[in-house]
Amino acid sequence: MEGSKLKIAPRARTDRLLIQELADEILIYDLDANEAHCLNQTAAMVWKLCDGKTTITQIAKVLETETNSIVDNEVVLMACHQLAKRRLMQGDLPTMTAWSRLSRREVIRRLGTAAAVSLPLVSSIVAPGVVQAATCRPSGAACTTGAQCCSSVCNAGHCV
Repeated sequence: MEGSKLKIAPRARTDRLLIQELADEILIYDLDANEAHCLNQTAAMVWKLCDGKTTITQIAKVLETETNSIVDNEVVLMACHQLAKRRLMQGDLPTMTAWSRLSRREVIRRLGTAAAVSLPLVSSIVAPGVVQAATCRPSGAACTTGAQCCSSVCNAGHCV
């Protein structure tokens, strides 16, 4: 990777996000996209360090200190690209090398399962809209199939 790319200081998006920090992860709800994202410890640390001033190399060094393990700049780029894919970053990021474009599964296969713990992971779900969330029937309501019930169980013509 070119040295100039490592001098880029990525910036995390913070507007219109609801953020809940937990012990080893961060939950982020994007009010614009109606999506929830769970960042594992590594992805959360990268996201928090993306202040527009800290470079990719500096972020990798902080991660090394915090996790007591070797962290390659590619791991930081992998996290940044996962975050950018979910619209949690601002601006452009350097192009990823072939190594950082690998899937998490492929990286684990190459490095071994011990290294998997330190890999960034961002899991996302789309939250249902108000109409979608209100379409199921509560317990006791009349039904003909389990799909109509919030519990997914229709017994004797009523939602359980």
